[in-house]
Amino acid sequence: MNRPGTLIRMGVLALLWGSSFLWIKIALTGLSPVQIALARTALGAAVLVVLLLAGGQRLPRDRASWGRLAFAAVFGTLIPFTLFALGEQSVDSGVAGVLNATTPLWALAIGLVLGHERKRNTARFAGLVLGFAGTLLIFAPWGRSGLAGWGALACLAAAASYAVSYTYIGRTVSGRGLSPLQMSSTQLVAATGLTAAVVPVAGLQPVHPSWQALVAVGVLGVFGTGVAFVINYRLIEDEGPTNATTVGYLLPVVSVLLGAVFLGEELNLRVVAGMVVVLVGVALTRKQPATAIVPVDREPVTTLK
Repeated sequence: MNRPGTLIRMGVLALLWGSSFLWIKIALTGLSPVQIALARTALGAAVLVVLLLAGGQRLPRDRASWGRLAFAAVFGTLIPFTLFALGEQSVDSGVAGVLNATTPLWALAIGLVLGHERKRNTARFAGLVLGFAGTLLIFAPWGRSGLAGWGALACLAAAASYAVSYTYIGRTVSGRGLSPLQMSSTQLVAATGLTAAVVPVAGLQPVHPSWQALVAVGVLGVFGTGVAFVINYRLIEDEGPTNATTVGYLLPVVSVLLGAVFLGEELNLRVVAGMVVVLVGVALTRKQPATAIVPVDREPVTTLK
């Protein structure tokens, strides 16, 4: 992985996904969590559908594919997109990015509980324990400055929701004749409809459409959701899924730095230490990729932020 083009794409992708938490924080100044989730999903879906049609592909027409991908959309888009925005109402964007890095740990834990995880070894178990120890360090429930509040729990639940979606897609959707672009486009289209259905219940808060909030949600949807997946898909084609996943280690670093530089968020040493421990744990769990985990966790059918 030493080609300049690949390194540039990885850097751009890390910036797009890692900055998602910054854009969410800014968008919250004018929109509610559900409104942000809807705008982000709709814009990302529009980008992907245009690219799908331009490439001579089309959305699937069978009900089975739509049903499976709609289920994946609930846990891979609707819930995490909403929960991350909800969590960032009280949690720094950098912390949200760090908690997002626990997704592979949740995926491995789900595989072990359901019995889908067959490639078990000491390193992977150690990584799982170490990763969640790092999460506990971030939360620090023993201290007054800990993060054991509803906002941090919402972000952690969002990461776990992504893991549910990845596991489900890996076992019921992948390998059924749909291309990654078809799966991602369909999931985001379904997620747009599902999120729109939630708006009358939880998304009718007053809107304060400042230009900062509108620009933030626009960038989040078009670039952080739609364009990011296109770059990720190219990385998978060029370098394979295993090498492409290395970009995931940069995301929490990017989110923490951007939050500190642009939002004045404090670089809490405990959170930074917890982030390092979590990433080391994730690295250990990936020494032998599990079949229950879809390797790339930052695309609409795998990992968006």
